[in-house]
Amino acid sequence: MATFSINLKDGSVETPKPLIVGIDLGTTNSLVAFIKDGQPYCVKGADGRSTLVPSVIHFAENGDILVGDAAKEKLITDPANTIFSVKRLMGKSFRDVQSNRDFFGYQIIDDDTDSLVKIRVKDRFYSPVDLSALILKELKARIETELGQPIEKAVITVPAYFNDNQRQATRDAGKLAGLDVLRIVNEPTAAALAAPPSVEGAVAVYDLGGGTFDISILQIQDGIYEVIATNGDTFLGGDDFDRVLVEFFLEQLGLSREVLTEDPNFGQTIRLLAERAKKELSQADFFEFQFSESLQNKKIHLTRSVFESLIEPLITRTLDCCRNVLRDAKLSTEQIAQIVLVGGSTRVPIVKKCVSEFFGKPVFDDLNPDEIVALGAALQADVLAGNQQDILLLDITPLSLGIETVGGLMDAIIPRNSKIPTKAARQYTTSVDGQKNLKISVFQGERDLVEHNRKLGEFILSNIPALPAGLPKIDIQFILNADGILTVRARELRSNLETQVEIRPTYGISEEEMALMLIDSIQNAESDIAARGLLEARNEANNILLSGDKFLVQNSAILSEAEQTETRALLGTLRQAVAGSDKDRILVAMESLNAYTAPLAHRALDVNIRAAMQGKKI
Repeated sequence: MATFSINLKDGSVETPKPLIVGIDLGTTNSLVAFIKDGQPYCVKGADGRSTLVPSVIHFAENGDILVGDAAKEKLITDPANTIFSVKRLMGKSFRDVQSNRDFFGYQIIDDDTDSLVKIRVKDRFYSPVDLSALILKELKARIETELGQPIEKAVITVPAYFNDNQRQATRDAGKLAGLDVLRIVNEPTAAALAAPPSVEGAVAVYDLGGGTFDISILQIQDGIYEVIATNGDTFLGGDDFDRVLVEFFLEQLGLSREVLTEDPNFGQTIRLLAERAKKELSQADFFEFQFSESLQNKKIHLTRSVFESLIEPLITRTLDCCRNVLRDAKLSTEQIAQIVLVGGSTRVPIVKKCVSEFFGKPVFDDLNPDEIVALGAALQADVLAGNQQDILLLDITPLSLGIETVGGLMDAIIPRNSKIPTKAARQYTTSVDGQKNLKISVFQGERDLVEHNRKLGEFILSNIPALPAGLPKIDIQFILNADGILTVRARELRSNLETQVEIRPTYGISEEEMALMLIDSIQNAESDIAARGLLEARNEANNILLSGDKFLVQNSAILSEAEQTETRALLGTLRQAVAGSDKDRILVAMESLNAYTAPLAHRALDVNIRAAMQGKKI
């Protein structure tokens, strides 16, 4: 049923603009925000104070499902049925997270496959999408209670380095929660939207949350927010600060790491203790805790200086990402007009100090770092609702997208840092005579060989016209929408045969490798270039060998015995070179073959043309 309203002043009919909310679905806490009187507000809970909903879910014995503060209370008393940090599992397989399995107090299933990780609670199995949907339902209920009306549409934020499947999983979770997710927005981009509109120029957004780290550089000019570079680590955040402290405390207590899995209740106790120490040391100079008789009244003691030394390597990892993003943006620290801090982990004083020293200027932390992303999401939602015409958001894709070509080479069709939404196309052909099917494998990453990149999926273009190798023309188009979701189309231009697929990634590569892709591409640039050069030379040589064999068969009557013998000898030399790993030897063999056969090919062409034209008038 359509809804409309009438402007009583002039009698015109208006369609009311929908209320679209902004949601920050966080690793540790989640928030929902909306625009009221032109300003973004985060919705408070029943206590009227906190805007944070802990991203924790508890499955009670009576079948009730608790989300938020009530669930967080069960972390120690019933860890097996209380789920936290589910965002870290989004789009992951068990193999991605098995090294951190003891960090979680609940049961993560090892099914010995690359499928999505599953969490067992009693006799039921849940995916991260199912669990995230429960958090989103709680946020939906909270704002519907606040506003007294149903909410159906939302903008949800994700880390800039969330891959295609993690973004799709977030969208699916919203759908399960009863929300139409209009846009998936990168968290640093949302934070920049919430920064003071008077700031223009290059703005760096340093986002250190509970489970992920992003650094993005945006160019803000006349209301246009253009992301020009992004970098980050999908497995680095406040949870890792906690993990370092847990290991330090275990060492002080004389306990091994195995106790975390052997006694989940104690594991959650000490994890929450580490979180408490981290927060207290942001204000105090030392932290102490006396255990009960179960641990022989042992005491743990931690000073702020020791805490800072423990987490320093993690902060250094974030600053390495900052260096990389500046290089990609082709900017110096002096050219950055402002640094915006995002995420609860930026409250740790040493983090703020290190970031300020790195960029050489004070950081902007006037807005609540827990709320700034949700506030920005609400602003973006208001733009989509048509209430704000003076803001334009231009986002980018953080990693290159391409296909596998002959020899296992990665051919990037959409390079990293391309603005989205975008589309790009490239033409290819077959490599074998009469080839009827073409398998198209899609990859994401920065290395020259696909084996070092992340496979997103594959599909087959069938029933290609059976033509000689090189004649079919296959147009492959990549379409990347505003959410970072990829659609791939393939069309054979001669027959107009077409197929397309929305990529659903596979999970063979660990997320840790995903986070290191850019660093790996730089460190291995020299060897990658050498490997690419060798493979390209082999591919070209194999095409020449195929053509050379055909040439001898088709023109045996034209060529003398000596010419055929010499050509075969040169082809043999080239085959031997291709079997080796010396690129220059292959190129020399190709050059020798081409130099000798070029006059023969011209002569054969003349003879064949004369034969074809015999008896015909021009």
